Amino acid sequence: STTPLPSTSRLPSTDAFPARELARGHTAHNGDDQCTIDVTDVAVDIVTLLICLCGLVGNGAVLWLLGFRIRRNPITVYILNLAVADFTFLLFMVTSGLLYIMENISCSTAVPLVYLRSLFLLSLFSYNMGLYLLTAISIERCVSILCSSIRHPQHLSAVVCALLWALSIAVIAAVTSLCLLHEHEHCRMALISMYALNFLIFAPPMVISSTIFFIKVLCGSQQHQPRRLYIVIFLTVLFFLLFALPLSIWNFLQQFSYTVASSQVVFLLACINSSINPFIYFLVGSCRRHCSLVPLQVAFRRVFEDTGVTACRSPSC
Repeated sequence: STTPLPSTSRLPSTDAFPARELARGHTAHNGDDQCTIDVTDVAVDIVTLLICLCGLVGNGAVLWLLGFRIRRNPITVYILNLAVADFTFLLFMVTSGLLYIMENISCSTAVPLVYLRSLFLLSLFSYNMGLYLLTAISIERCVSILCSSIRHPQHLSAVVCALLWALSIAVIAAVTSLCLLHEHEHCRMALISMYALNFLIFAPPMVISSTIFFIKVLCGSQQHQPRRLYIVIFLTVLFFLLFALPLSIWNFLQQFSYTVASSQVVFLLACINSSINPFIYFLVGSCRRHCSLVPLQVAFRRVFEDTGVTACRSPSC
């Protein structure tokens, strides 16, 4: 008889990739295929898929409004790029989520494992970019408060975003070449190095700088602070730490064969993080002395046009 396979394989993986990427939707006993569908797993995957679809709509609205309807300034350049990163992450999650649901329901392999691994690496690319951008936004706002006399160079935001995209591409290209073309140990070390870069280089400055500027805002040391914008940035960073960082921690521990939570949970949380930002922008922009429903464009203008920096007319800003 053949060795039984886990029904949805939410188990620790001996590979460098997460166990979820090795999932298969059937078991075999005594030479006969026996379909085993875990209703809970399918339900969670469907909920995750629905959240991702809502997030795609929300981030699509952000791309439209900040790209074509609202005056460009250094902050909107960062937020626009963050929306691109979140949109692409959710797109990869929708694709992989549909594949997992199809495999669970049909009890068959939908696509070769190499394609699931490729989707995982592409999602890491977008995930890393979101972290890099939030770090840049937090540092930029912190510097603008602590050194308010320093003038913001006109194209600095666009240059920083371009450099961060280049860094994210370089990191994921190196990981991909080692994970798809070389042996397991090389892939494992590449992933560990990438997570170390995230934890040690980008996450600490993001947390420290966002905490500093939020404290400065609470103290009210400046009269004309764009409070809505700072609240948006602080909430975005906070939700990233609560919902997105667990995915990176989970993947890191997976390299040492530790599993502290279900893969479905951490992927669901990451999808919530990438989907929630547009709603944060809208809710903060809708609330002045009291909260009321306003058109989406009005809410976004309240948040992003009153930034304390001069808007620019150049497309690249």
